[in-house]
Amino acid sequence: MRVLRGVALLLAAAVVPTLASAQTYPSSKDPRNNLKPGRMDAGTTAKNMKLLSFSPKPAQFDTVRGLTFVNSDLAFGTHYVYQANFAGFQIWDIADPAKPVLTSVVRCITSQGDPTIYGTLLFISAEGAGNRNDCGDGGVQDPKDHMAGVRIFDVSNPKAPKLVKNVQTCKGSHTHTLVPSPTDKKVVYLYVSGQQAARPETELAGCKNGTDPADPTNSLFQLDIIKVNIDHPEEAKVIPGARIFTGLDGAGECKQFCEPVSARRAAAGGRGRPAPDPAMPTGPRNCHDVTAYPDQHLLAASCSTHSILVDISNPEKPFRISALADSNNFQGRHTAAFSNDGKKLIQTDEWGGGTGPMCQASSMIELGGNTVITLDAKKQQKQRAYFKIPSQQTAEENCVSHNGGLIPVPGRDLYVQGWYQGGVSIMDFTDADKAFEVGYFDRGPIDPPKPVDVPSAAAANAPPVRGNGNVIGGSWGAYYWNGLVFSSELDRGMDIYELTPGPELSANEIAAAKLVQFKQYNPQSQPTMTWPAAFVVVRSYLDQLVRNGGLATERTSAIDAALTAAEGKSGAARASALRALALQVDKDVAGAKDGARVTKMASEIRRLAAATK
Repeated sequence: MRVLRGVALLLAAAVVPTLASAQTYPSSKDPRNNLKPGRMDAGTTAKNMKLLSFSPKPAQFDTVRGLTFVNSDLAFGTHYVYQANFAGFQIWDIADPAKPVLTSVVRCITSQGDPTIYGTLLFISAEGAGNRNDCGDGGVQDPKDHMAGVRIFDVSNPKAPKLVKNVQTCKGSHTHTLVPSPTDKKVVYLYVSGQQAARPETELAGCKNGTDPADPTNSLFQLDIIKVNIDHPEEAKVIPGARIFTGLDGAGECKQFCEPVSARRAAAGGRGRPAPDPAMPTGPRNCHDVTAYPDQHLLAASCSTHSILVDISNPEKPFRISALADSNNFQGRHTAAFSNDGKKLIQTDEWGGGTGPMCQASSMIELGGNTVITLDAKKQQKQRAYFKIPSQQTAEENCVSHNGGLIPVPGRDLYVQGWYQGGVSIMDFTDADKAFEVGYFDRGPIDPPKPVDVPSAAAANAPPVRGNGNVIGGSWGAYYWNGLVFSSELDRGMDIYELTPGPELSANEIAAAKLVQFKQYNPQSQPTMTWPAAFVVVRSYLDQLVRNGGLATERTSAIDAALTAAEGKSGAARASALRALALQVDKDVAGAKDGARVTKMASEIRRLAAATK
């Protein structure tokens, strides 16, 4: 979670007229509006998903003391969920997802604690000035005790994790992403995104803050890389980083859809901060997150003003393919995701840093949401639709787009993600120009509305307060894994949801998604989703053609009847019926409005016939 934005952005917003009134987006009729507030008894509402279980924070983390004990991200392995916290991590046994069992809690002051699981190794990001090598409380008293980088834990015994090594990096680790070696199964790489300046060389040898992005000794303008032999994690080491920022300029002054001017923030802007170094390049020098798609040798980096696409065919020598800067004020790029075919990207924008209420009636769709990007044959990026949850959140609810992952429905691009106190939302971005919402789960705000008799003049002149004095909570990230949706709730605990059918999501599509299973899942290291041959896969395409009118009704009804008849057969008779149906469907392509989907359905019918014994 990026808490602070650049001074330059504030200044740009202060001098450029805004179009906020023209871009108002939320709906006044959304069921999420005006839910009952409460920490554990808030009102709830849902669409196309339902809450299967809720597990409260363990006592060790159950405090609202600022950001010190908030839950952060999730990683998944076998029947365990690894839930990070700014003060350590917890491991949940979800063999029975209706009743998760807390296996262990590890107290280890780590700031954000971004987690990744690989086999029996758990990697945890550490950033900030207060983390110690020994995980202890009380802050760092001696610089040699300072830990900023990635911690490696052995979780072969999930009841008693052991710290194996602290890998120190110059800028610390806000997040990290695992990239397996394509040539050595015993080696993985961690691409490390640090948000801070390089540490003093007196604290960590070799660290340097420079102004030349091309200088190989400059620690600022690089993505750090850690190489790990999984059989000897104690030997993990930093290798030369990725220099993907060289030659990039800043995005320039905002031209439209600019951040509205906040009187409080404008008054606070620049107070106590040093003036920018005029020799410092204006382009990005850090990324918040990077998301790898190892099967396609690609990495999508979310780097403030820029969306950067990187070739990782050789993980030790990645290089930039293309970079895109938003023409608007979409300058807080946070997290990326690829479509399963690798032809589209999502970039999220963490307007307000995650602590502000950026989903209110006056908010705009072009800030604080998602943008869809398409990739051409040469991997050049083109910006397409914006998406933002259509509810009107209150001033007490920190809300902005945050972390998520794909839902494996064949024929569609669905992305489930957390929106802090905006709840969990599912976006369909199959059409890059018309992203829309498919489902959601939301709770009312943790805090009730403030009394109306607060003197407004005094409030306007008060010092800035994180989250305007509200408790920071909601969904840090929401991910689909092996049939269920998991959400890490910053303040309350962990939610597990089931998808439920409705007009925008059919029972066949939900059943097809459940066929995609992974032994482990780290959302920032994106796996390829594949489906076994199955009737529900074929019927998913059929349901989509009915929904979008892509094929005439008489034909979809006939195909439905033919599938039912085939399903009632077995062995060679079923295979024969399916092959005959595929030939009929081939003829439907020419007259269909959605010929591509009909073609894909015919292909799936043939695959099912071939798999039928």
